[in-house]
Amino acid sequence: MSGGGTPIGVHETPIAGLLTVDLPLHGDSRGWFKEHWHRDKMVALGLPDFGPVQQNLSYNAAVGTTRGFHAEPWDKYLGVASGRAFGAWVDLREGSGFGRTVTLELGPGVAVFVPRGVANAFQTLEPDTVYTYLVNDHWSPDAAYPSIDLGDPRLAVEWPIPLDRAVVSEKDRANPPLDQLPPVPALKTVVLGADGQLGRALRDAYAGEADGSVRFLTRTDLDLRDAAAIREHDWSGVGTIVNAAAYTAVDRAEAEGRADAWAVNAAAVGAIADVARRRRITLVHVSTDYVFDGTRHPHREDEPPAPLGAYGASKAAGELAAQGVARHYLVRTSWVVGEGANFVRTMRRCAEEGIDPVVVTDQTGRPTFADELARGIRHLLDRGAPYGTYHLSNGGPVLSWFDLARAVFQELGHDADRVAPTTAAAYAAGIAMEGRPVAPRPSHSEFDLSKLRATGFEPEPAEIALRHHLRRDR
Repeated sequence: MSGGGTPIGVHETPIAGLLTVDLPLHGDSRGWFKEHWHRDKMVALGLPDFGPVQQNLSYNAAVGTTRGFHAEPWDKYLGVASGRAFGAWVDLREGSGFGRTVTLELGPGVAVFVPRGVANAFQTLEPDTVYTYLVNDHWSPDAAYPSIDLGDPRLAVEWPIPLDRAVVSEKDRANPPLDQLPPVPALKTVVLGADGQLGRALRDAYAGEADGSVRFLTRTDLDLRDAAAIREHDWSGVGTIVNAAAYTAVDRAEAEGRADAWAVNAAAVGAIADVARRRRITLVHVSTDYVFDGTRHPHREDEPPAPLGAYGASKAAGELAAQGVARHYLVRTSWVVGEGANFVRTMRRCAEEGIDPVVVTDQTGRPTFADELARGIRHLLDRGAPYGTYHLSNGGPVLSWFDLARAVFQELGHDADRVAPTTAAAYAAGIAMEGRPVAPRPSHSEFDLSKLRATGFEPEPAEIALRHHLRRDR
């Protein structure tokens, strides 16, 4: 086969999310070859990473065989393996696009991605046409989905072969018109841990969504220490779970908080992952630099976890559970600063109350402001970035905790020399002498952010983010 042909091209259509794909055919005297689906290439070009699990073939002997309109509860990626067909699609999703129609002739060099909620139909133009499609759920005879009249005049579909002369099943001839169908509701996003630093930032990030498409659950709404309650919760109509909840009392996790840390950071994630797998829900799970021992830096996504303490071990266990979900984003972050108790707020209080803090100089990383973390999570979801693990923090130079403390003092107009340096070992020894547990911490927490940047997300420099945060957090 020759290697010629046009490059793969992905094109938007008037129906949101309905994409057409130009597929190069590599041919010679024997026939042709094509790559109907190539995950890496096509996701890079803008197709969703939709996770197909089943391929179906429809053989159609006669010209004029017409099937549809059906809006099954899954995504499709379709094309013609041989012959030609006329394809038609109708948007049945709630919103301003309801009833919008797109038509296109299908040959071997064209594929179409059809999102859930868009009804699909086709009519064959040649005998022995083979129509093929990939779907991201297994077909079931019990699947419930809307179907509409192929000849509904509101759709204004100009079928090449009039329907009264086409080959149509009795079932498809009996489908109702568009005005008798309620719109297909959008899948909801559920944010767990809505009362935490990240949860509050996500509330702000989704503040413009007034249609109820995002639900925020606090610990009162769903206690993640109860794995049975997680599994029994009503997850119907949910398409994405963002797990922003965590047990983050790092030092307490080394002693009396160990069981709670494991319950929230590991067992709960296992239950959430189980729900996500069974219901084909996308899972966004937030983890931490504490899954690493800090000996390597910068940390890359493929670095194996090596936690030093109980908190890090519980988070590493949660990562393993989340990674078992086909459609997952595992987002590792570090040094989170948001609304509530955090290092920056503590340093502000010290500066304003005349307290001269002693801060560690030999632990380095980058802070992650909660609004930046929320912005990054929403970017991955809105962009439809490839599933997998991403490191996410603010950008800019690597800092020590000592550097960050001095930066807080300077931004607030206080003398940064009031901040005194110490080592991690000396700090831990002092805490231990007071009889309090102290967790081991990674000495290096900085992340390689190149994978995140490759999705089109540019992290805001920490210096700028700190300035904005201090102005807001008064």
